[in-house]
Amino acid sequence: MKKVLFIDRDGTLVIEPPVDYQLDSLEKLEFYPKVMRNLGFIRSKLDFEFVMVTNQDGLGTASFPEETFWPAHNLMMKTLEGEGVIFDDICIDRSMPEDNAPTRKPRTGMLTKYLNNPEYDLANSFVIGDRPTDVELAKSLGCRAILLQEDMSILKPVSAGGEAACDGLEEICALATKDWGEVAEFLFAGERTAEVQRTTKETDIYVSVNLDGNGYCDIHTGLGFFNHMLEQIGKHGGLDLTIRVKGDLEVDEHHTIEDTALALGDCLYRALGSKRGIERYGYALPMDDCLCQVCLDFGGRPWLVWDAEFKREKIGEMPTEMFLHFFKSLSDAAKMNLNIKAEGQNEHHKIEGIFKALARALKMAVKRDIYHYELPSSKGIL
Repeated sequence: MKKVLFIDRDGTLVIEPPVDYQLDSLEKLEFYPKVMRNLGFIRSKLDFEFVMVTNQDGLGTASFPEETFWPAHNLMMKTLEGEGVIFDDICIDRSMPEDNAPTRKPRTGMLTKYLNNPEYDLANSFVIGDRPTDVELAKSLGCRAILLQEDMSILKPVSAGGEAACDGLEEICALATKDWGEVAEFLFAGERTAEVQRTTKETDIYVSVNLDGNGYCDIHTGLGFFNHMLEQIGKHGGLDLTIRVKGDLEVDEHHTIEDTALALGDCLYRALGSKRGIERYGYALPMDDCLCQVCLDFGGRPWLVWDAEFKREKIGEMPTEMFLHFFKSLSDAAKMNLNIKAEGQNEHHKIEGIFKALARALKMAVKRDIYHYELPSSKGIL
């Protein structure tokens, strides 16, 4: 079955003119950053058909004469073709918004040959665009969407009554980014997400992670300071991280902290997958009076070197003796080598600096290069 990329034009392939939104002269033609290299890579490495789907309001009328449209459009297409970006189909709707034409995106009138057609695998196809209408089109086609915006809040416009007008669009959106490099990476190498449910007689823990997220965190462990530290991993590591823990805190904090580390480490290990193209290694940072260093290696061999001492018995509700135990459990479950060192006077700053340095080390180590998509190992295995 054939897979398709339904690609918007203005705001996706080229920069949309900010005043009148019409690309009606050669002077206005400006390509979206990194679009040619990455679309060329996708076209050469993957098996998607390319279909352009664009609304051109009033094309062919006095407000938008055809003779002003085609020179810039044709130059755009010729330039893309020179970089190996060839479209299998071009669908241009000329209606105005008030016409409510069935062919106008997000309606599917231009794309009927792809609907209910056993030759096409729409469930594994994507719409790529920069507006909520592109995501709505994906929903109508039964595809997923890639949104060239960093903030998905635009998918929840509020109506006059105060309710959300486009419920359900966030679930359709597989990726939100303004970087065509990240689009190519996502399509070529896939999502790096994982979920772990770990249930024992002592704890019930759910962890999900997206290594290529935006730092979104939803963390509830029952320990306020522990929540705060785990949030550092997500926010400073650029990971989307959900952790929900029900632990036997009536006994003490030990099982909650240890088992959370095991579940989180396992989740990181699963999300990394084959590890192809990753940097593998990763970081030191200062925090006020403290200097914290976390070096790690996703080489598949767990090991912890710990050089940090704490003079307080607890920070918040978290016993300081559990910090070593947390990182040992995390290292074991993630199958990574951790070398941690911290020096300074303020105990809160010291441990927060360690978690932030871990986050930055993770961000560095999991960075992936699809143009050098090999295992970072002379052994050929990690």
